[in-house]
Amino acid sequence: MNVLIGQIGHLFVIISFVTSIVAAIAYYFASQNSDLTSLSPNTTNAQEIQSWKKMARIAFAIHAFSVIGVVVVLFSIIYNHQYEYHYAWSHSSNNLPYYYMISCFWEGQEGSFLLWIFWHVCIGAAIILRSIFVKHKKDNTWEAPVMMVFATVQAFLASMVLGVIVPFIELKIGSSPFILLRDAMDAPIFQSQPDYIPVDGTGLNPLLQNYWMVIHPPTLFLGFALCLVPFAFVIAGLWKKETTKWLKPTFAWALLAAAILGVGIVMGAYWAYETLNFGGYWNWDPVENAVFIPWLVLIAGIHAMTMQQKRPSMAKLSAILMLSSFLLILYSTFLTRSGILGDTSVHSFTDLGLSGQLLIYLLFFTIGAKVLFFMNWNNFPKSKEESSFYSGEFWVTLGVVVLGLSALQVLVPTSIPVYNAILDNLGMDSNVAPPSDPEHFYTKWQLWFSIGIAFLSATAQIFWWKRIEKSNIKDNFLIPFILTAIITTAIIAIAQIKLTVSQEYTDFYSLVIAIIKAKEIPYIILILTSVYALVSNGISIARTIKLNPKLAGGALAHIGVALMFFGILSSSGYDDIVSMNRSGLLYNKEFSDEVNRENILLFRSQPAKMSKYVVTYKGQYWDSPNFPTYVNKEDVKGTAYSHKVVAQKDLIHNDKVKVKAGDTLRIFEENTYYKIDYVDTLTKETFTLFPRVQQNPQMGFVVSPDISQGVKSDLYTHLSSLPDPAEQRTWSEAEMKTLSPMDTFIVNDFVAVLDGVHRGKPLADEDYMVYAEIRILDREETYTAKPVFQIKGNEVRGIPEIIESAGVEFTMMNIDPKTEQFTFKIRTTQRDWIIMKALEKPYISLLWLGVTVTTLGILVAMWRRYTEARKVSVSKKSNSKKPKNEMELA
Repeated sequence: MNVLIGQIGHLFVIISFVTSIVAAIAYYFASQNSDLTSLSPNTTNAQEIQSWKKMARIAFAIHAFSVIGVVVVLFSIIYNHQYEYHYAWSHSSNNLPYYYMISCFWEGQEGSFLLWIFWHVCIGAAIILRSIFVKHKKDNTWEAPVMMVFATVQAFLASMVLGVIVPFIELKIGSSPFILLRDAMDAPIFQSQPDYIPVDGTGLNPLLQNYWMVIHPPTLFLGFALCLVPFAFVIAGLWKKETTKWLKPTFAWALLAAAILGVGIVMGAYWAYETLNFGGYWNWDPVENAVFIPWLVLIAGIHAMTMQQKRPSMAKLSAILMLSSFLLILYSTFLTRSGILGDTSVHSFTDLGLSGQLLIYLLFFTIGAKVLFFMNWNNFPKSKEESSFYSGEFWVTLGVVVLGLSALQVLVPTSIPVYNAILDNLGMDSNVAPPSDPEHFYTKWQLWFSIGIAFLSATAQIFWWKRIEKSNIKDNFLIPFILTAIITTAIIAIAQIKLTVSQEYTDFYSLVIAIIKAKEIPYIILILTSVYALVSNGISIARTIKLNPKLAGGALAHIGVALMFFGILSSSGYDDIVSMNRSGLLYNKEFSDEVNRENILLFRSQPAKMSKYVVTYKGQYWDSPNFPTYVNKEDVKGTAYSHKVVAQKDLIHNDKVKVKAGDTLRIFEENTYYKIDYVDTLTKETFTLFPRVQQNPQMGFVVSPDISQGVKSDLYTHLSSLPDPAEQRTWSEAEMKTLSPMDTFIVNDFVAVLDGVHRGKPLADEDYMVYAEIRILDREETYTAKPVFQIKGNEVRGIPEIIESAGVEFTMMNIDPKTEQFTFKIRTTQRDWIIMKALEKPYISLLWLGVTVTTLGILVAMWRRYTEARKVSVSKKSNSKKPKNEMELA
């Protein structure tokens, strides 16, 4: 039992906690006498300020080193399977692939807190280094107040993994990832064997055994960490009573935070699309909502900051939104980790007793931010005139309002468990429950907000980049309106033609007709406004890119949003279920009507017609790191180790032998992949899908889909039912058959041939062993059974051979040397089968394309703001320099 490594890790945690407090205090004193309005600290206090700042930097450097130490030690414990530690035992296992061990690190609360802390260290180091190497001393003055906020946040986060108990009052602070298993579990075995170490861990949640879970959490937490930067700059500005100067150094950080957090959210959505079997990517789960809300507010804040450059009076709104985006992240952390969501979310963490700390964390920064904000209420610039209807600011402000209302609509019902908990603590009953059908509830509201966003993103672009007055408004909107009308009419016309030809709703165009026929007014308006957004922003890009390509970031992001709306509408609004049950059979009375109606039954190697496809279930496979593709279970034999098998024949890939017969392969035995061959009868295209079933001791069977992706549609396939290997199968009564070599016979509706009987290698001198070779002929493949007949001393026995795919068991019972005939006992059972569901999701590629374009647009805008901030000069000449044209103001 290696206790030392855990003690080292815990020491690093304590050092990180203490040094974060020291850094916060030192940066506080360094900030006291620095003036953000001057070019350098007050000369009388310069030496004292530099002394405090140097101390703060050293403390933060030690803090960073200790955080890295904690990360390295914890991952080492996981990687080396040190199951004496509770964290490693509860999140990892011996046979887990090394790349999923990375996921083990942040599966638990403690690991995810460490990931968050680590990203803060990286970003804080970047801010400090820029301050050290920056040319202008004016920018140096931001380091101390900003990093004071960073260090304070780090102290709170480090306390979450502190895992200490305050003497006398028995107050537990944090949950340590280095607690020993014997200290975490009250199991009897530790009474008799204090140093007992389990031979294996409980393993990683099967739903997290996906490559997206290796990269999604780090990306999401990087987005969380980046949201601290605008918050810290705003707090620094409010503290120093500078309510507008935080904008320039903050803008690029805010855009980067929006891009990374947005990508992190979409990664989670794509993980759900690939891993879960509900057929979608967004389920309006409370934890999903809790992350989505800060992103909406952050996007609203970025638009407010854009207006602030033209109209300083918008600084108040910008500050509110930038502060709120980070505070909402803290709120989402509280929701996710406090256990308050209970069973309303599948994503929430188990409560580790951190609810009180999380609440203090949230209230400290919420109250502190509000106090600073209202203390500076009168310091914010005031506008002497209202925005004109014909100004870009007016329309962007409407967009900010719509984004804010969209976030509020999601926030209020998501917080119902919080309201109930508060009322319960006050001794009051609450009958309010979360929406019973979240998808319908949120969609009916968010649909109208999406329409508003699409319309305003188009209209605001026109007003923003042009001088529009009442006299010329028609001229500026005429071309966008005409193009929108032409494109929308073309879509409807193409849809009508395609529907007339096929008479089936099979793609997006047909969906348009279906929507129109059903008189779904909101969807019709969304199509119209999305086309309008594409046209208007496309025109804006064409104009701005000639002047300066970096000015096109906003319009490019808006085009991406419009594409996302098309993708969401087509993929979520219409799923073409291609696996409809047309056999007239009821698969199981216990199944719901939907399952019986929308699934198809496939027997092994028996082709079946399914819409325009012919599908064939080809058997069960394992994943192995020793072979490029999946390994057929029937090509290998098990060993004494569940994760190791021996090849029964040469395994070939691309006409090359990759594994020779007799070689040992490692497999991931929890995961079984079901091979399904598809043939498109219209295009003659062939492809294969491998939907997965994971057998997990804690969660039972976990089903994950496989997806054939295309430009026009994705074909989404997952299993709905399959034989349970744990259930006792029903075999027929044994039938005795006496056969000679090359005899042909019928078994379980298959033609079988006894190819011969061969002498096997005896296990001892007095042993005698032979085995038969029986071919079972199916329509598209052949199975081989090799039942063994063994004579060991005076004992004679036949060792049965089961061919799962054919549902046949052969046992050699007797050999007649005179007639050279062999007697077999044959039993049959139901052959291997699956019930699966397949659906096409039309034009979902537009959603992923839209996400890519939106992210690219935000990054273009970020680069522009970053280069602008670098060009800020301290000379009066630079400060008085005017932009070349009005467009550069935006």
